[in-house]
Amino acid sequence: MLAFIVLLFLLPVGRAYGHDHSRPELNQWFKDLRASGSRAPCCDGSDATSLEDPDWDMKDGHYRVRLDGEWVNVPDEAVVTEPNRYGKALVWPYTGYQKGVRCFMPGSMG
Repeated sequence: MLAFIVLLFLLPVGRAYGHDHSRPELNQWFKDLRASGSRAPCCDGSDATSLEDPDWDMKDGHYRVRLDGEWVNVPDEAVVTEPNRYGKALVWPYTGYQKGVRCFMPGSMG
């Protein structure tokens, strides 16, 4: 019984990771992604979260995303401005106690 409970906590629930391992041609592209206000890479895509269209939009000329049921404003310097080869919107949220967005790439809204 204890093993079953531990297994439940290890399963990802409600999170869709951005990096699609069945599309290895995007590996280098993910590694090279940078937000407009940063020289540091967003990361390799494994810590990105793929967003459905209802979970991101623009308000007052700025992007925002829904994280854990709450709308969070995306800082302008966190937006990745190059074309999105993946298709869906991607967000790299801060992990831990800090709630915010490290990087965000808009999707195709389609």
